[in-house]
Amino acid sequence: MSGNGRVLMCAPAHYGVEYVINPWMAGNIHRVARENAVKQWEELRGRLEELVDVELVEPAQGLPDMVFTANGGFLLEKKAVLSRFLYRERQDEREHFRRWFKKAGYEVADLPGDIPFEGEGDALLDPERGVLWVGYGMRTDLGVHPALAEILDLRVVSLRLADERFYHLDTCLCPLERGWLLYYPRAFDADSILQIEQLVPEDKRIAISDDDAAAFACNVVNIGDHIVMNKASPELKEQLGRAGFNVIETPLDEFMKAGGAAKCLVLRLTNHAPAAAAAATSVREGIVTIEGHLLHAGLLEKAVDVVVENGGAFQVLHFDLGKQQSSVSRAEMRVVAPSEVRINGILSQLLALGAKRTSAEESDAMLLPAPIDGVAPDDFYASTIYPTEVRVAGTWIPVLNQRMDGVIVVEPGPKPVARCALFRTLAKGDLVVTGSAGLRTRRKLPKPALTEEHEFSFMGAGASSERRVDLVVERIAWEMGRWREQKGRIVVVAGPVVIHTGGGEHLARLIRNGYVQALLGGNAIAVHDIEQALLGTSLGVDLVRGAPVDHGHRHHLAAINTIRRCGGIRQAVEQGVLTRGVFYECVRAGVPFSLAGSIRDDGPLPDTQMDLIKAQDDYTRLVRGADMILMLSSMLHSIGVGNMTPAGVRLACIDINPAVVTKLADRGSLESVGVVTDVGLFLSLLLQRLGL
Repeated sequence: MSGNGRVLMCAPAHYGVEYVINPWMAGNIHRVARENAVKQWEELRGRLEELVDVELVEPAQGLPDMVFTANGGFLLEKKAVLSRFLYRERQDEREHFRRWFKKAGYEVADLPGDIPFEGEGDALLDPERGVLWVGYGMRTDLGVHPALAEILDLRVVSLRLADERFYHLDTCLCPLERGWLLYYPRAFDADSILQIEQLVPEDKRIAISDDDAAAFACNVVNIGDHIVMNKASPELKEQLGRAGFNVIETPLDEFMKAGGAAKCLVLRLTNHAPAAAAAATSVREGIVTIEGHLLHAGLLEKAVDVVVENGGAFQVLHFDLGKQQSSVSRAEMRVVAPSEVRINGILSQLLALGAKRTSAEESDAMLLPAPIDGVAPDDFYASTIYPTEVRVAGTWIPVLNQRMDGVIVVEPGPKPVARCALFRTLAKGDLVVTGSAGLRTRRKLPKPALTEEHEFSFMGAGASSERRVDLVVERIAWEMGRWREQKGRIVVVAGPVVIHTGGGEHLARLIRNGYVQALLGGNAIAVHDIEQALLGTSLGVDLVRGAPVDHGHRHHLAAINTIRRCGGIRQAVEQGVLTRGVFYECVRAGVPFSLAGSIRDDGPLPDTQMDLIKAQDDYTRLVRGADMILMLSSMLHSIGVGNMTPAGVRLACIDINPAVVTKLADRGSLESVGVVTDVGLFLSLLLQRLGL
């Protein structure tokens, strides 16, 4: 027996590419040269037999991929963890490997549940560091990592595979003797690369090129100082030589047609437990339930996307499907993530979708003090537009001032108070909610207080340039009329395009007739409204004739100069200088307005708030208590207002730019509607529907 141990191989008697389960197989069905494949496999076996004892498992008819024995399981000392293949085409291999392991005297362990694990293809022992590198994201599920750590009594380091070409960990990483590591960085996500760099010193890492990766230069068998592989570039061979390794090349291009090379064809039978090994993993999990119209409203799909896109994995534990469109469905999901930070981030986003934490329903929220003014503790919970409750001292309390992109601060006491706060308002020592325990949100909101028996159903969230504008206008007009009757608050966010498209007169009429309770915008809309009121132009263009006028380029500056001479917009109205227009009507009707400035503003007008923080605070004040918000062709101001508006507020975004409408619809509010159209046309139709 060789002192270098034993490996398991399977003769390619039935090998071929008979189906496609990885990108390498595409285009290679029935294109394997069988005689050449047998020759290449025999050459690999011969090379290995010079270094290690080779044992064989009997090939099985109908299982062409059984030749890739690395995927059969993972062995440590006399324990074998049996694989559970993801694809049906390989699942029958499992019992063949089970019988071989038992016959060879191994204690065979089955992983719990039915979660996929593909053996040494995704689990590679690094005895120098005492860790088991385990891949996930393609074939092996992250959910098995804790079980592997417990069964093998090893520290598991989870690495997420991000390139479908490198679907097993052994195709893009190989721990070598004496602490060296061979790997292809582009096959991993950023967090996994960080883990590799933290565990392996730079002078022990060998990062391979794209060309070497495409030749499976990481898919190698390392025996002592020898590395057996398909092939390597001169540069890589030189690097390995400097590290003290002897490279043995043996062509394996016939097996690359199925997505494998040297390591895929070999399973180590003599892995030894590192000294002082102990079970450990950073993987964390949580159980959530989500109810609602999961299928036709897309909630379940959104929840799955949140988990996967953030590097996690999921398992649906229970799914009760409603039998018709109006029925409510319920799903219970186990969510797994590679770290505490990742699981909290995922669970926070799921809470925003309306999910509830099953295991944390009776847990109080985790509160940590702000370390310094204006800075939240790590792992803070980011607030959403949806009504949220926090569990404090065993009691659920509502979060006040609900808004997006804030944090939740809890003021303790006999009657604790929770509120949304911005980073800039945090004071050192404020108790901030962190993690995801003790939190719940409510997506199903009460209907607004519209008492009409035949209430219109507000159009579903989304953006469309094909939606019938007249139908949307009719419904918005109906809502505005009802809110006006009930003395509700309608806030308008408007950009200068309202004036350029001839909509200024229409907006002024809405204000005059009591349909607007607050107006938000920037310096530009006020300047161009006032320019039109004073000089009959907007940006120097006569809107009646649609043509520029002589010296019109200075008209907006002249308008600014006039208002500055008066001391402000209100003063210009009071002095009889400004006698018509949008802002004239605001002053006459007592409608508050707020103008948020920017670096590009000319003048600016005396009323424009150039302090960004004060402008945000003023917007927040005017938005609070709004029942409906019309966003009219103002990208930055509309998005800003959207972020500070809680769910439950009717929100309509009208813009000729689809990107703006989509951005607002992406907030996820079911009370929002977006329409891609000309804002001047929209306002004209709106006034017709309102009878103005």
